[in-house]
Amino acid sequence: MQFTVDKCASKRRSAALPTLNQDAAKSEAAYLAHLNAEQRSAVEHGVVTIGANVAGPLLVIAGAGSGKTNTIAHRVAHLIVNGADPGRILLLTFSRRAAAEMERRVERIVTAAVGPSQTVTRIGWSGTFHAVGARLLRSHANAIGLEPSFTIHDRQDSQDLMNLVRHERGFSEKDRRFPLKDTCLAIYSRAVNAGETLEAVAVLMVRGVEGPAARSLRDLRRSQAEPARARL
Repeated sequence: MQFTVDKCASKRRSAALPTLNQDAAKSEAAYLAHLNAEQRSAVEHGVVTIGANVAGPLLVIAGAGSGKTNTIAHRVAHLIVNGADPGRILLLTFSRRAAAEMERRVERIVTAAVGPSQTVTRIGWSGTFHAVGARLLRSHANAIGLEPSFTIHDRQDSQDLMNLVRHERGFSEKDRRFPLKDTCLAIYSRAVNAGETLEAVAVLMVRGVEGPAARSLRDLRRSQAEPARARL
């Protein structure tokens, strides 16, 4: 495992928080004994005193099977044992299963370090990138013109919704040449993400879709947006 420290990290220090167990934090940290030297260096990076005084970011570059998950779990546990507020820790992973497993590992490590009699506060911000992003959007929804109860569709849901509107608008009839739902969704996504007109995107993505057909795509986009808003 190779790692490098961001030399431009802020040196700001916040007020120290009371630790869960001062004796455990000052001990030889037996819960870290089974880590190798590089893993332990990453886990202990910047934790120089008791409390929330932690150094800046650390970039860890590690390959498959090098113990990344175990190292991150021990890092989070080590921060908590040394007084970091669990409610201010952000732990991100790529899957819900990994996020749940990471939380369980952190809880086990902290419990082993401070003893079962101590209450271990759950991590305030833990989950997948998408879940945490959605949580932030809901927290600030009103500021960006959304309802906090908005719905997020996956690709299949979006295609089904596009197909529903496509059928309602009469564009699914066999005697009419019109793109299928996956193509309609691709055109819509490109137009939104690139800030381009549907006509321009349709010409690039669908051969022969010009003029009236492109205008139909524009109508489809408008009608597709209405059901989406109704589901927010």
